Amino acid sequence: MHYSIFRSIYKSLVMRPSQDIIIAFYQNLGKLFYAIAAADKHVEEVEYTVLKEIVKTKWTKIDPVDDDFHTDTAYQIETVFDWLNNESFSDAETCYTEFLDFKRAHPSLFTEEIKRLILSTANKIASSFHGLNKSELMILAKLSIELKKTK
Repeated sequence: MHYSIFRSIYKSLVMRPSQDIIIAFYQNLGKLFYAIAAADKHVEEVEYTVLKEIVKTKWTKIDPVDDDFHTDTAYQIETVFDWLNNESFSDAETCYTEFLDFKRAHPSLFTEEIKRLILSTANKIASSFHGLNKSELMILAKLSIELKKTK
């Protein structure tokens, strides 16, 4: 009995990603979703509006971790997306590549549930403004293939 309690505590302390890794996870999702929206070289307001709604209704329900300001770390998605957009960052491919680098460095964070939510969010952002265009279809296809990889 005591061993199972110890093992449970050990797993929650050792196996659980640090707060910094969780924050970086959400920041990299912000980069990814910005890359999706900016794939056609232009981010529409409706794409950001859709993202904010999905963050509020879906991503904040995933993991109740707060940042240093006591707000749900999932809002880092919006913060990074908004910052990149306000800075008129034009290299969507760099954002996408940085997300992939993070994914490959932290594969345990990408459960099947998370992968489904990533694809769902990306598809909703991409299709929110006059449906999908060629650039968005290409990055969504690449993302889908990448998320199917186990490592």
